[in-house]
Amino acid sequence: MGKELSSEVRQALQDIYYNERTGRGKEAFALLEKASAAGDGDATCILARCLCGYQYVWKGHGFPEDDDRATELLHKSVEQGSALGVLVALRSGELRPAMKRKMPFANLQEAFNEVEELAFAGDAFCQYVVGNSYFWWDFLTIQDKKKDSFSSQAAYQAYLRENISKCEDWFWKALRGGMYFAANNLNHYYTKGDEDIIAPQPEKAKDLFKIGAEYGHPIHQAIYADDLKKAGRNEEALIWYKKAAEGGHPGAWADVGRCYYQGIGTAKDEAYAVQCLEKDLPNGNILSHNLLGEAYFEGRGVPVDYERAFQLLSFGYERDSKWGVYYLGKCCFMGWGTVQDYAKAESFLQHVYWDNADANYMRGYMYGRGLGVAESIPQAVFFLQKAGNLPEAKEELRHYKKTLFGKWVRR
Repeated sequence: MGKELSSEVRQALQDIYYNERTGRGKEAFALLEKASAAGDGDATCILARCLCGYQYVWKGHGFPEDDDRATELLHKSVEQGSALGVLVALRSGELRPAMKRKMPFANLQEAFNEVEELAFAGDAFCQYVVGNSYFWWDFLTIQDKKKDSFSSQAAYQAYLRENISKCEDWFWKALRGGMYFAANNLNHYYTKGDEDIIAPQPEKAKDLFKIGAEYGHPIHQAIYADDLKKAGRNEEALIWYKKAAEGGHPGAWADVGRCYYQGIGTAKDEAYAVQCLEKDLPNGNILSHNLLGEAYFEGRGVPVDYERAFQLLSFGYERDSKWGVYYLGKCCFMGWGTVQDYAKAESFLQHVYWDNADANYMRGYMYGRGLGVAESIPQAVFFLQKAGNLPEAKEELRHYKKTLFGKWVRR
């Protein structure tokens, strides 16, 4: 790694982490690939992290998740002489003896010192990595310390406390420098503490995501908006949902759309809600598919389009969301937007667990006639009675009577 990160790595860190809302994530990824191929071990290390999923990089970049390639790249970064790669490999459990022998450092402390030097110089990613070394107790391995290295349990505890607590300052430096993931670690550190060594300090976690939101990180803007919504501060929540959406955070347009669709923190505007929800569809968000499906079914903000409604609501159902089962069942029962299929209608309607008169009517109608299900007069009457005062259900019940022996039969 030398005394400084390459210009390619510095630019990539800006676009991927420090100022992620620029929308240049894919360009940064390509820059890292080129630098890695040219032998830049730090670029290889960052590239590996980009492939590790949304716990390690913002979802809004749309990077692929490939654990096998990430592991291969991390190994390569160590061989290329990246001190960052060494510490990240150590943290991920990939710094096995065979790989450790390939690193061009006398020991782990030498690699740590190199990253720490860059952290002191102000690089936020390096500050985050150093913070992690203390937060996750990697310092024990780096300093080659074991419990039996200490004269007493008290001395060991004091050593742990002194080192673990160093993560707090490093994480704050990293957060202020743009490394938004540091807020997650700080939140855990403050709310959970660390075993019986560091006591929780939940009051310090109170404004962490607000700070990140004000720094301009879309993921923190969405989290802060969720917190505001839970507190009943819906108008403020909507402001931050919009900021997160405009910054490209996946799912945020669905939150904005829901607010306008349901009149949360603002007056209802179903036409604008539909526009917002449509923007979120490429992210594969179930909420946006469900609400749009309902909008097209009921003609809220858009003309009625049963075929579109069925497609959208099927997306959620196929991913274990039962939110739209009434609409899907109605479409199959009536043949709206799809072929009429009573058996399929029942497969949807059986999941309507809330009190829905129309769903009960349709099930009663099918059981009474053996449409898509085995005929059962008792089941038919049961569902029709559950439908209450629904005119269609009352009319259908007129086809049944109870015998002197209390058995329901068709008239």
